[in-house]
Amino acid sequence: MSVNYSKELNETVKLAYPIIIGQLGHMMMGVVDSVMVGKIGAAPLAASSIAHGLFMLFMIFGIGMSMAISPLTAMVMGAKKYSECGIVFRQGLLVNMIVGIVLTIAIIFSADIIRFLNQPEEIIEQGAAYMRILAYSVVPVMIFQTYKQFSEGLSLMRPAMVITLLANIINVFANWVLIYGNLGMPALHLPGAGWATFSTRVLMAVSFLLYVSFSVRYTPYDPALHYRRIDFSMIKKILRIGIPGGLQYFFEVGAFVGSAIVIGWMGTNELAAHQIAINLASLSFMVALGISAAATIRVGNAVGRDDRTGARNAGIIAFILSAAVMGTFGIIFIVFRWLLPTLYIDEPEVINIAASLLIIAALFQLSDGTQAVGIGLLRGLADAKIPMFITFIAYWIVGLPGGYLLGFTFGFGVQGIWFALFVALTVSAVLLSTRFMLKSKQKVEI
Repeated sequence: MSVNYSKELNETVKLAYPIIIGQLGHMMMGVVDSVMVGKIGAAPLAASSIAHGLFMLFMIFGIGMSMAISPLTAMVMGAKKYSECGIVFRQGLLVNMIVGIVLTIAIIFSADIIRFLNQPEEIIEQGAAYMRILAYSVVPVMIFQTYKQFSEGLSLMRPAMVITLLANIINVFANWVLIYGNLGMPALHLPGAGWATFSTRVLMAVSFLLYVSFSVRYTPYDPALHYRRIDFSMIKKILRIGIPGGLQYFFEVGAFVGSAIVIGWMGTNELAAHQIAINLASLSFMVALGISAAATIRVGNAVGRDDRTGARNAGIIAFILSAAVMGTFGIIFIVFRWLLPTLYIDEPEVINIAASLLIIAALFQLSDGTQAVGIGLLRGLADAKIPMFITFIAYWIVGLPGGYLLGFTFGFGVQGIWFALFVALTVSAVLLSTRFMLKSKQKVEI
C-alpha cells in the first residue's frame, strides 16, 4: 500500500471509530428496547417492530435532511472559511426544527395506518399507541442531529459519541422503570419503552446544546444562536443536498418497512423473527454508516481544497475498510445464528426463523456496507439527486416487487423477501460505487 493510501486509512479510521461507537451506541438503544420488550412477549415485540418501522419512514427523512450540514461544514472547513461554519449551523438548525415539527404532526396523524395494513389484531392497538409516543421525540432528535452533524463536519467526533453512550445508561434505567413498573411506577409495558425513548432523546439534545454553547473548542466557528437574518442562499444549499438525501434514506428504509408489513401478513412469529434479524443487521450497518460519515468529511474537506485526487483516495479507502469490517460481521452472523436470537426471545419457532434470516443477512453485508459508503461519498461531493434515483430503483423497483414475488408468488416465505432485499442492496451498491468513481474525477462547485 502506498504512503498516501496508508495516511488516508489512518485519517479515515481516526474519524470513523468515534462515529462508529456513537452509531452503535445509538443503535444499542433500539436493541435494548427490543430485548426488554421481548421479555414481555412476541406480540409487544412485533407491535414495536411495525410501529417503529412506520415511525422511521418519517424520521429517516429528517435524519437524511440533517446530514446535509456535515458535508457543507466540511467543505467550508477545507476551504478555511471558518466564519461560514456558524452560518451553516444556524440555518441548518432552522431548517431542521421546521422539518421536525412537520414530521411530528404527520406521525401523530399517521399512527392509525397500522389498522389498514392487515396486521394481527393483537398488535394494532399497542403499535399505534407506541408510534404516537415516539412522535414526540422527533424534534429532540432533529436538534441533536443538527449539533452532531455540525460537530462532525468540524472533525470533532467525540462529543456525540460520549453523549450517546451515556444516553444508553439512561435509556436502560428508564426502560426498567417504565416497562416493568419498578421504583413504585406502574408497569406501562410497550408504551413505557416509548416514554423512555422520548426522555432519553430530550436529554441528548439538551446535553449537546449545552456542550457546544460552553465549549471553547467551538468558539472559532461561531455556533451561537444569534440569528441576524435568514440566509436563503445557505438554506438553498442545505435543501439541495438534504431533500434528496432524506429521500434516499426514505426509499431504503421504506423498502425494509414495506417488507416488515408484508411479513406481518404471514404471522406474528415471522414478524418477531424479522425484527430480531433486522435489529442485528442494523448493528453492523451502523458500523458502515460510521465509515460512510467519516468518508463524507474526508471527501468534503478535499472538495474544499479542490483536491480531486484526495477525494478519490478517500473513497477507495472507505470502500476497502467497509468491505473488511462488513465481511467480518457476515461470518459472525453465520457462526452465531442460533445463539443471537436467544438474546431477544426464548420462543423456539421465532428463533428458528430468525436463524435462517441471519444467513441471508450475512450474504448482504458487503453490499450493505458498500451502498452505505457510496451514499456518504457522493454526499461529500454534494451529489444527491442521482443517488436518490438510484436508491428508488434499487429498493422500490427491484426490492419490494421482488420480495412479493419470491415471498408469495413463488412461496419462499419470509426468506424470499429477505433474499430480494439482498438483491436490492447489491444493485444499489454497484450503481452508487460506480457513480462515485465517475463523479470523483470532476470538479465540484461549493
